[in-house]
Amino acid sequence: MMNTAYKVNGNIDKKLRLGSTDEEFFENHVLHTDNDKYTYETITETANFLRQQVPFKPMVGIICGSGMGAYWDEGCLADALDGKIEFPYESIPHFPRSTVEGHVGKLVFGHLSGVPVVCMKGRFHYYEGYPLWKCAMPVRVMKLLGVTHLIATNAAGGLNPNFKVGDIMLVKDHINLMGFAGNNPLQGPNDERFGPRFPPMNTAYSRELIREAKKVAKELKMQDIIHEGVYTCLGGPNFETVAELRMLSMLGADTVGMSTVHEVITARHCNLTVLAFSLITNMCITDYEIRDNPNHEEVIDVGKQREDVLKLFVQNLVKLISKSCKK
Repeated sequence: MMNTAYKVNGNIDKKLRLGSTDEEFFENHVLHTDNDKYTYETITETANFLRQQVPFKPMVGIICGSGMGAYWDEGCLADALDGKIEFPYESIPHFPRSTVEGHVGKLVFGHLSGVPVVCMKGRFHYYEGYPLWKCAMPVRVMKLLGVTHLIATNAAGGLNPNFKVGDIMLVKDHINLMGFAGNNPLQGPNDERFGPRFPPMNTAYSRELIREAKKVAKELKMQDIIHEGVYTCLGGPNFETVAELRMLSMLGADTVGMSTVHEVITARHCNLTVLAFSLITNMCITDYEIRDNPNHEEVIDVGKQREDVLKLFVQNLVKLISKSCKK
């Protein structure tokens, strides 16, 4: 055991007492300095590594969050791909690694309903110690691989009283609270090869895809559990206080989570078309008299219960995206 000084999140010096294995992991995957941000060339190296081993170009990128199989292998969306080619995150050059207990942590290529896709089984979160630009790095890899559309899924707490556990909310907009505080995945020097310095976000979520998703839901007789609303991302990992949730509700948030927003910002920066949806895995507690505590186990349980319907939902969305691209 030894003491080593590191710079955490770019500006806070901390001493971590770590064994050699943990120390190496944190140095390579979590801790960082202001000067080690991914460059276009670094991400190109990652994309080239994958391109050399995957004989097709994916059209759609899918981020499988906690409600879509990030915690289990069999039966999840990525497991349904034809001709799967899997890469554990630790085997991919420059790729972060998921530190969330139970996250599978694989990049999976294959065909879904005949459409070439790439799925992230498990994502990276700010609360793991990663900066937002590192959490969103896989989106840029997808862009360089040829992806044109991103489907981002998440598990979220429901703030809107009209929602119930097991419902699905199509994200029409987000509130980027961390961005208000100056924490943004696009912070720092801008590389025009990815996108513009000041990308607009008023069209972050494709209205056309939202309309198509509602049609898919109706065809699958899911219309009773489909909503549209505003998602907000907080840093986590703690669940929110009653006062915080009441404030977020007043601001217009319908769901609360710990992901997605920075991925969407990065996706729109590099001109990907985005659809995102939340699986409501718990209802937010906004009453001091309610003694129930939110917990991560219920997130996983609800995800497994909705596994089949969500898989079918995404399969049909991917088919629609493919048809629209061929017009």
